[in-house]
Amino acid sequence: MKVYFHKDFYEVYSSDPAAAAGRMEAIVRAIEPHVSFSTFSPATDVDLQRVHPQDHITAIRQEGVYEIAALAAGGAIAAAETSLEEPSFALIRPPGHHASADSCWGFCFFNNMAISLHRLRAAGRLKKAFILDFDLHFGDGNVNILGNEPWVEILNPEASHRSTYLIQVQRALETTRADVIAVSAGFDHHLEDWGGLLTTEDYRTMGNWVRQAARRNQGGCYGILEGGYNHAVLGENVLAFLEGMGGSLK
Repeated sequence: MKVYFHKDFYEVYSSDPAAAAGRMEAIVRAIEPHVSFSTFSPATDVDLQRVHPQDHITAIRQEGVYEIAALAAGGAIAAAETSLEEPSFALIRPPGHHASADSCWGFCFFNNMAISLHRLRAAGRLKKAFILDFDLHFGDGNVNILGNEPWVEILNPEASHRSTYLIQVQRALETTRADVIAVSAGFDHHLEDWGGLLTTEDYRTMGNWVRQAARRNQGGCYGILEGGYNHAVLGENVLAFLEGMGGSLK
C-alpha cells in the first residue's frame, strides 16, 4: 500500500496532542516494514480556495502554521488521487475534520478531507463520495462543508456499544453506491485511548469493509489520519486499518 508521508510531520508545530513529539514516529515504526512511503507537494492556494475563503487562509498564515497545514492537505490530495488506482493512506498532521470553511478548532486548520475530494471533483474523477469518520469526535468540519452536497454521504458512527457501532458501519458501507470511499481515520476511540470503545482488530475489520465497498462499486478508497493520542497503541491501530483496507505491500 502507498502511504503519503513527509519528514516535516515530525515537527512539533504547536502544543496540542496532535502535534506531540513521538506521535508520528510511533506510527512510522509500526507500519514502515509493511508499506511504501511516497512524498508529495503541498496543496496550492487554488486547492485550498475550493474549500476555504481567502480570509481563513490568511488567518492560518498569521498563526504560523500555514506551511505544515498546506503540506498535510497536499498529502490528502495525493492519497485521494492514488486511491482510484489502489488503496492509499495520508499519514499527515495537522488533522482536518474539525475545520469548517471559515473557522477551525480541535487541532485542525484546513479541512484535508474536503480539499482532497474537491480536487477529485474538479478533475472530473469523482461522481459520489462516502466519508466514514470513525474518529472519537464528531467531524463537524466535514459535515459543515460537505454535508449538504448531493454527491457526498457522511457517516459519523455514534453508538456507545462496540457491537452496535460496528454494525452501523458495516450496514452503511454495504449499501453505499459511492465510487470513492474516504475515511477520516481517527484512532482515539480505541480501548486504550480517549474513547475506550474499539479494539485494534476492529480497525482491521472496518478497513476490510471499506475495501469491499470500493471493489463492489468499482471505485477507490483512501484514509486520512485524524486523531489518536496514545502512542503506545497508535502504530498498531494504524497498521491494522491499513492491512484491512489493502494489505501490506512493500
